[in-house]
Amino acid sequence: MQPLTLVISLIGSVLVLFLQPAKAFAVYIITLLFYPTFLVLPLGTLNFKAGRIVVLVLLLRCLANTRIRSSFKLSVIDKWFFAGTGVAMIVPFFSYHIPFMQLLASKCGELMDTLLAYLVARFCIRDRFSFVTAMKWIGMAIIPLALLGVVESCTAWMPFVPLRQYCPWDTKALVITDRSGFFRATGPSGHPITFGASFAMFAPLIYCLRHHGGISKNLCYLMTVMAVLGTLSSMSSGPWMLLLVIIVCLVLENYKKWIKPLIIFGVVFLIVVAVISNRPFYHVVATYANPLGGTGWHRARLIDLSIEHFNEWWLMGYGEQDPGWGEELGNSWTDITNQYIANGVMYGIAGVITFVGTLVASLMMIIRCYKTEKEYTAKSIFWALGCMIIGFMIAFNSFTLFAQSGTLFICMLGITASLSSFTLLPHLANGKVLAQRMQFAINNIESMRK
Repeated sequence: MQPLTLVISLIGSVLVLFLQPAKAFAVYIITLLFYPTFLVLPLGTLNFKAGRIVVLVLLLRCLANTRIRSSFKLSVIDKWFFAGTGVAMIVPFFSYHIPFMQLLASKCGELMDTLLAYLVARFCIRDRFSFVTAMKWIGMAIIPLALLGVVESCTAWMPFVPLRQYCPWDTKALVITDRSGFFRATGPSGHPITFGASFAMFAPLIYCLRHHGGISKNLCYLMTVMAVLGTLSSMSSGPWMLLLVIIVCLVLENYKKWIKPLIIFGVVFLIVVAVISNRPFYHVVATYANPLGGTGWHRARLIDLSIEHFNEWWLMGYGEQDPGWGEELGNSWTDITNQYIANGVMYGIAGVITFVGTLVASLMMIIRCYKTEKEYTAKSIFWALGCMIIGFMIAFNSFTLFAQSGTLFICMLGITASLSSFTLLPHLANGKVLAQRMQFAINNIESMRK
């Protein structure tokens, strides 16, 4: 499969070199969505995935363009994200017990999946017009991918599963499971949770396109429905819960007066539930918020164990070692199904703080931008981004992102930082507002021509 990976990488690289930045970014995202990350091109000690090669070429192109490069303005989201990246890069060199060169190669690959992905999102998506362009392309690409998910769920025909035999680090055959009469679709991502979460991630961002020109509302609705079907095809409670939260948040856009009462009610309700049931509220939630019969008790117990063993992992995590909680979870190994806890056991409390800080900073910037913007079409984008961020903040208690799904989410954080930086330009200085906005527009037009 190495020749195929090379061909896909070359095609993607050529496209991102010659397309305008927003479309080039969409090509990168589509590469992540469609080509499995377990098919790699080994070069020395590094495993080059197709997405890694494409993002490297795209970043070099952005850095070579003075106008694109000069449009970068450091934001609070950037600071939190860069701090988290620093923690993820530095801590393992003190806590992991593997050969230095092997760890260095692993971290170089991780940087390409995280930092480089974030930077190309920051460089390529610089205003709402580039955002809309990219989402149109991604929305169209999601349609056939969602159809594949529906076929996999209904027939158990999974064309990407046999390709796992070419994975250098894990050649075990994937066990195809079913729930409620449907099979759990995995698609190119190789896992039903990450496959479903990827669709849910884009659902609100595609749905908000209905307010923008250049695309019919019916097509927008079709793409949104396909994203929903793709999520459902995973037959996994984590992505389903993520989608449900996103839908509720989207509905609340027309009922904003109910948001504060609902938040107050939710907090009071959780406190009352905890008191009445005489157990932590998350145990109660895990018991009842489990529509597909998954292991909700496992997720609740995992939180208990992370609290009980806090003194063991708070400083630098467990390194590459298993935390040793598997026996108490009914497994031979520890299955971490919580993104916050996963950051803790890998990088210590600093990993948790920087991760939560990035999410909170993103949400705060979105709220600020929504209040600042006057145009409804622009406000709808920030509302969609807010729905996505809130959905993941809640769903991260139920699953972790890895492989291309993690990279996709990082790209969404980069988009959030870019759009918020552009929107909040009026807060710089009154006399420079118009000049700043006009310069951004001129830079975008000239970079598109190139």
